[in-house]
Amino acid sequence: MSTRQAHSDAARIDPHSKTRTTGHEWDGIEELDTPLPRWWVITFYATILWSIGYFLAYPALPTLSGGTQGLIGWHSRASVARDMEQLSEIRGPVLERLANAPLEEIEARPQLLSAVRALGAAAFANNCAGCHGAGAQGAKGYPNLNDDDWLWGGKLADIRRTIEHGVRWDADKETRSETMPAFGRDGMLDAKQISIVADQLRAMAKLPGGIATAQGAKLFDDNCSVCHGVDGKGNRDMGAPNLTDALWLFGSDKETIASRIANGGGGVMPAWKDRLDEPTIKALTIYVHTLGGGE
Repeated sequence: MSTRQAHSDAARIDPHSKTRTTGHEWDGIEELDTPLPRWWVITFYATILWSIGYFLAYPALPTLSGGTQGLIGWHSRASVARDMEQLSEIRGPVLERLANAPLEEIEARPQLLSAVRALGAAAFANNCAGCHGAGAQGAKGYPNLNDDDWLWGGKLADIRRTIEHGVRWDADKETRSETMPAFGRDGMLDAKQISIVADQLRAMAKLPGGIATAQGAKLFDDNCSVCHGVDGKGNRDMGAPNLTDALWLFGSDKETIASRIANGGGGVMPAWKDRLDEPTIKALTIYVHTLGGGE
């Protein structure tokens, strides 16, 4: 006799529940063979039928040429296109006013300024926050846009030009291209001289441990003053930072300063004029200018 037949023979009707048992028994405990509720069975089969209908009606399977299109021809791209069209209708009047208004007048028109700042904030989050931070606080090698320490100028025209043409972006002929020489790598200063200049710069910025010397002052005057100025206050036409304040793009410790002197170079920012339209560039310009450090 098979095990299955033995279980079938052992099955019986439970006197309490009036339900047939499976024939399994362990230590006096038997398993009931309770049938599924009819509503549950109907619902289960209905979901199967629904899934088959959904599979046939909508795009479902990828193919070598793209994918099945479905019987009703629905596509998510059409929904996105409708949403974008509705968004364009909402933004249209604002973008038109923004395109026609001079930058200097936008900040004087509160209602337009509010809409432009909202547009600029969204554009900043999508295009600029990756380097400058979500709050424009910057990072090592990426300027803080909230303060008033501007490498290339903080006026509206300056900010716009930087956004449009970038910094050291070789694909743009009008990019801001000035770069700090590599005084150590190119053999203009030796390691000892670089160390002396680093101490001199820290002293000029009144940083702890800075050491001002006659040799350091001469080395600075001979090698650094042409860009940073004889007083170390910087030169925006060349993107040369102020070396006498407490704001340091890469760090103010001696090792970092010495490394920058030895290796030179500078950061790179993309040119956005071919990636963003005119209203978006204007909105970004206004947004950055109103962060707190605009001039």
